[in-house]
Parts: sequence; C-alpha cells; structure tokens
Amino acid sequence: MSEVSSIMEMESVEEQPQALVDKLVGLLDVEQIEVDLFRGACSHEQWTRVFGGQVIGQALMAACRTVEARMPHSLHAYFMRPGDPAKPIVYQVSRDRDGGSFTSRRVVAIQHGQPILNLAASFHIAEPGKSHQFDMPDMPPPEALEDERTVAKRYADQIREERRNHMSRARPIELRPVEPLSRLSGEARPPHQAFWFRTVAKLPDDPVLHRVVLAYASDMMLLSTSLLPHGIHWAKDPLQEASLDHALWIHDDLRLDDWLLYTLDSPWSGAARGLSRGLIYARDGRLVASVAQEGLIRIPRPKTGE
Repeated sequence: MSEVSSIMEMESVEEQPQALVDKLVGLLDVEQIEVDLFRGACSHEQWTRVFGGQVIGQALMAACRTVEARMPHSLHAYFMRPGDPAKPIVYQVSRDRDGGSFTSRRVVAIQHGQPILNLAASFHIAEPGKSHQFDMPDMPPPEALEDERTVAKRYADQIREERRNHMSRARPIELRPVEPLSRLSGEARPPHQAFWFRTVAKLPDDPVLHRVVLAYASDMMLLSTSLLPHGIHWAKDPLQEASLDHALWIHDDLRLDDWLLYTLDSPWSGAARGLSRGLIYARDGRLVASVAQEGLIRIPRPKTGE
C-alpha cells in the first residue's frame, strides 16, 4: 500500500462517527497518577491553545473520580492561561466537603508548572422537590436543518483560510444551527441564536460521562453570541477571543447522543468582554442545563504609521 493510500485510509477511519466519538470519550477520560492527582491526554489540535471545553470536561471528570453515588449538578471555572494542545494537563483535586446531601470539590488544571484553570464543582444526592422551568421555545426540528460542517463548506469563500479547515472538519459533536447564516452574514443582528447538537454516534450509558461531555460541549457558540450585534464572526474577521470564565448548572438527566437544543443570548458586551447565557433543552421539552460565560472579544487595532 502506498503512503498516500495509507494516509487516506487512516483519515477515512478517523472520520467514522463512532471512531470520532470514541476518541472524544478517550480525550475526556483522565488517568489517576496519585491520590487526587490526575492526568488528561493532549488533543493535538492544530490550534495555539486547548479548547476550553476540553479543560472543563477533563477537570470535571477528575472531580467525579473522587465522588461516589452523587451526580455533578454545577461547576464554575476561571481560565487563567491558554493550554498547550501538544502537552498533557495535570489535575489536582481538593476534597473541600462531603456533606449529608452535597459534595464540593476544587480542581486546579496545571501545565508547564502553572495553573491554567481553576474549577469548583458541586455534587448532589437524588432527592425530590418542587419544580418549574421556562418552556422550550418553538424551533424547527434538527431533521429540517443542515449541520454546520455542510454550511461551512458551502460558504468556504467567506471564511478565513486558517479557520476554514476547523469549521469543515469531521467532529464528534454535530451542530445544526437554526439560522446558519446569521453569524456569517456580516450584518449586525440581535444577540440571540439557537442550535441543536448531539454526538455523531452512541455514547456509553454512564450518566457521569454524559454530564462531562455536556460540560465539554457547553463551551461551544457562547462567545459568538456576543459578537452578533456587531456583525463580527470569529471565522471571517480578525479577532482575539477567549473564554474568561464559565458556569454550568445541570438540572436533570440527559443524553448527549440524542438531540439537545441550545438557545443563547448575550445581554451585554463592552470593555473588550462579552457576556453570554444559554439554556439547554432535551427533545422532550425538559430544561436540562443552564450556562453562562464571559469572554474576551478584543478587536485588533489597525497599525498606524509613525
């Protein structure tokens, strides 16, 4: 077999849906190397920094490995430094509290001897209680929408070259935007968007894993929502952007290999930052999670002659 044929075959295997999802599951797993000390694999992504959802997901998985019989229901994280995608990340877990109903954990993600993320997570026993929720908004079903990869390929000429491969590559999580061109139009729009998402193949039935994958996926699309009123898109415009902090509340059981609706808004931006919020619904209408994030949205200033 020729080298070219071998590479093409490897790429074909890697793009198989189940292989992509298995790779994501492996990425979000963590290896225990000492008591309350874990190591997460590197992603080898062709980016200058690690995707924030990966660090959040691995940190949450490390916390989950120190808790029994309780599910994670919330996390709050601060990004301090960009992660190196070519190096593994070490996670130090602190067991702050094991109470009668709640368990608290703190996790520090460390790389090159420095913290890159601080995360606090809370775990809760299953217990009944009074309930209410916002109704799920009326949106087109995912079957009526195109996935973002297809849209990106069609409008490749509007996407910056260095971002084009990122948007059109095969990924373990499929996104189907309700308004696929809203972020590429270049027009100022209200700060609202929605999309359906799920893994492209089945996940194991472990409920902890589904919550960890949710933590990973919840970092998607938040920053772009705060750009909508300004007619800016990270894939086509010069932009320095990064997640600064991230909060996730998980309200109910969910499956990431079934369609979830992510509705987002951005109530404010300014001072080179933008605030975005999200609600995540299961297809049966249950509100299963809420998200909030502030991010850096710095527009490079044009250089002027002296």
